Amino acid sequence: MYGVNGKPVIFAGNSHPELVQNICDYLQQEVGQIEVFKFTNDNTFVRILENVRQKDVFILQSDVEPVNDHIMELLIMIDAAKRASAGRITAVIPYYSYARTDKKDQPRVPITGRLVADLLETAGADRVVMIDLHAGQVQGFFQVPVDELTAMPGLVEYFVNRDLKDPVVVATDIGITKKARDFAGAINAPLAIVEKRRLGNEDRVESMNVIGDVDGHPIILFDDEISTGGTMLSAVDAITSRGGGDIYVVATHGVLPGDASKRITDVPHIKELVITDTVPLPEDKVNSKIKVISIAPLLGEAIRRIHEGRSVGELFTLK
Repeated sequence: MYGVNGKPVIFAGNSHPELVQNICDYLQQEVGQIEVFKFTNDNTFVRILENVRQKDVFILQSDVEPVNDHIMELLIMIDAAKRASAGRITAVIPYYSYARTDKKDQPRVPITGRLVADLLETAGADRVVMIDLHAGQVQGFFQVPVDELTAMPGLVEYFVNRDLKDPVVVATDIGITKKARDFAGAINAPLAIVEKRRLGNEDRVESMNVIGDVDGHPIILFDDEISTGGTMLSAVDAITSRGGGDIYVVATHGVLPGDASKRITDVPHIKELVITDTVPLPEDKVNSKIKVISIAPLLGEAIRRIHEGRSVGELFTLK
């Protein structure tokens, strides 16, 4: 086992310090002491303020806006820990933004998900922890071990307790069907799918068809990530045009740039937007329709198990 006194060291970047505090509260320990800021010339500076020699270090940073600044900050934090002789360094990235760029789907474009993976390894990450990747194959971009956790159990529990009458789970597109099917099975509900067409590189989609019966049923509209809300709103139009009832939008990652949260929750048919806190939700975006489920216990337990050399997979098989 790495570390001293049986505890890992957990550092927070500037992207989501509240989540790190909640994780440390779960583990009943203090947040690691570190300072991370920018000089007036826009250069990022990191200094670790405690001894980490041969310790088990976890550095948490979500790839949220400003995405590139937070990625660079994470790389520098990893490098600082490596040069301070940390025993093992785990990058905990609840939201891995560039997971969408997982292949060349157009001529002369990069595979940025792979590039970021290479940068993390070069900086000195020995292990990576992420939650609900948009493209699971991103795990294969890394040469170091990757633990992809899922927020599914917490989301399932929420809707089981919600006890909707005869709901239908609707996948926002064919690509998310497998996860949506697992979710539907867990709450004992049928599955429908929205077939969609995306318009080039624009954040706009044209929904084409709903495959499955939604008429008269409450709808749980499922996706792994909500960004501008274009996909969700197009899906809502398609569902309501086919007689769907109240709609509950659910996703692990609520990126919600600009006024996206307001655009979604202003729709009368949408009764609730259920997300997790992989991405911080600013106070000015909070409203009564938004329910945030914390993934701090999930990450805290995963960190404990990794530190103690126990199975992480058991997290999703325990009764």
